[in-house]
Amino acid sequence: MALFGASPISPAVRTRRAGKAGWTVLGIAFASGVVLGVVPAPYAIEKPGPVYNTLGTADHDGKEIPLITIPDQKVYPTDGRLDLLTVSLVGDPENRPSWLEVTGAWLDPSSAVIPIDEAFPADVTTEQRDAANQAAMVDSQRDAVAAALTHLGYDYPSKISVVSLPKNSPAAGVMKADDQVVSVNGEVVANVTELRQALKTGGAGTEANLGIIRDGAEDTVKVTPIDANGAVVIGINVRMDYEFPFEVQIQLDRVGGPSAGMMFSLGIIDKLTPGALQGGADVAGTGTIDQSGQVGPIGGIRQKLYGAKNSGAEWFLAPADNCGEVTGHVPDGLTVFAVETLDDSLAALDAIRTDADTSDLPTCPAG
Repeated sequence: MALFGASPISPAVRTRRAGKAGWTVLGIAFASGVVLGVVPAPYAIEKPGPVYNTLGTADHDGKEIPLITIPDQKVYPTDGRLDLLTVSLVGDPENRPSWLEVTGAWLDPSSAVIPIDEAFPADVTTEQRDAANQAAMVDSQRDAVAAALTHLGYDYPSKISVVSLPKNSPAAGVMKADDQVVSVNGEVVANVTELRQALKTGGAGTEANLGIIRDGAEDTVKVTPIDANGAVVIGINVRMDYEFPFEVQIQLDRVGGPSAGMMFSLGIIDKLTPGALQGGADVAGTGTIDQSGQVGPIGGIRQKLYGAKNSGAEWFLAPADNCGEVTGHVPDGLTVFAVETLDDSLAALDAIRTDADTSDLPTCPAG
């Protein structure tokens, strides 16, 4: 059997073929880039949002006005910054980001990619979502004032008020809007945190006796709590109502949610007390707060860390319950204190102000 080798290919032919192959690859890459840049992805992108100094001003109806105003009390000069952080959401069901934008966000440590239906549940309208976020901000501002005034020693009446009952609530037909909750199984509850803890202690599936005040009259009603994603609930939306001894005005447009509570409290305390709480340093932070000064976890903590860094802060106050998300994601040059209470935050600010050793203060480790 004779074997014949392939005919040799001239250099010119080889060059033409390589050129065609190169243009083909380039064309495919170009087409892929066009597709990635145009085709919407089923995701939304969380990025660092605007940063607001609670001691400073912000735009309100086209005018720069203080975020915190206390018109009828002596206020003191402040120095430095106590920044609250926000998260910007890129994309919605009608205007989803492209795959190219999503790919870039995956590679960006300051961004997070989340399913679009997680950010915008199908059973919640945009109007309902915005209204809920705005209501949460208003409630957090009231709680921030309460926490600050409680810390400063002011006494004032407060109550837990039922706002509404969601659909299929276990309390339907038993409780009503405007009811005041005063106790659970004989245990007095003074705020929402204590109410949640009392329900948790009783447990889901076990009938609870709730002491209420309705139309000025005391009563006891029975509701069986259920488990909702690990929380023990009775299906009521509540808020704290306060009768403060003086007015504290907080103005911040186009920002929703409860996560600015702690920073508002610190700003109020700083304005009502002599000297700068943090000695003029630039400090950022986040966290919910209740009347007793308990600091709670928030969403978007990693984006807020980068927002703080980008704004020039060197110190960050983070809810201790968020430390698991913080560790390993702290930008260089930022020190993160872990705080559980308003007093923890004030202790950190005092250490910053006095340039004291902070090694004994709880932190979220950088790595």
